[in-house]
Amino acid sequence: MRYTGPACRQCRREGTKLFLKGTKCFTEKCPVERRPYAPGQHGQSTARRRKMSEYAKQLREKQKIKRVYGLSERQFHNTFKRVGSQPGVVGHNLLAALESRLDNMVYRMGFAASRRAARQLIRHRHVEVDGRTVDVPSYVVDPGQAVRVSEAARQMVAVLSALDQASRGAAPAWLAVDKDTFTGRMLERPSRQAIPLAAQEQLVVELYSK
Repeated sequence: MRYTGPACRQCRREGTKLFLKGTKCFTEKCPVERRPYAPGQHGQSTARRRKMSEYAKQLREKQKIKRVYGLSERQFHNTFKRVGSQPGVVGHNLLAALESRLDNMVYRMGFAASRRAARQLIRHRHVEVDGRTVDVPSYVVDPGQAVRVSEAARQMVAVLSALDQASRGAAPAWLAVDKDTFTGRMLERPSRQAIPLAAQEQLVVELYSK
């Protein structure tokens, strides 16, 4: 089941910004900046606890990556199983598969302020892939495919605001984005070096290998 509570609690639980709230994450209102400790009654005492076990580190890393991309436990595990049989480094394949999801692509291209906002845009049938409307956030985009925001959504405040966010920076090198036509294209399958995510995906591989 996907988490539907306050997004900022997830960032505080992981002790780092997961960038789940769009522009808020770049301001002084970010709860991670204001309360840099885990949520809950005993959150402030968490940092004083004994050193985490290897299993705890692996679990936390899995939870962090899962929360960044907004997946349920089943979705995340199914993605891991799917990439397990692919050639190459399993951890790298996992992140490449997560980056290739349509909701992540819409977010990376700058058409949505967060992955949660991107999912809403997709479910409301405002996103097209190669000219065909796709309303499934987990749709896997292949290299060469074009992702476009529908005509009806191009004047939406949320979309225009996301495009105006200078703090988001440029899209990753494996994406080409034309803001004038609200279109983006995956140029190639993302390599690990090209994925802007501070994560230790090998810990997830170790966790699922037990």
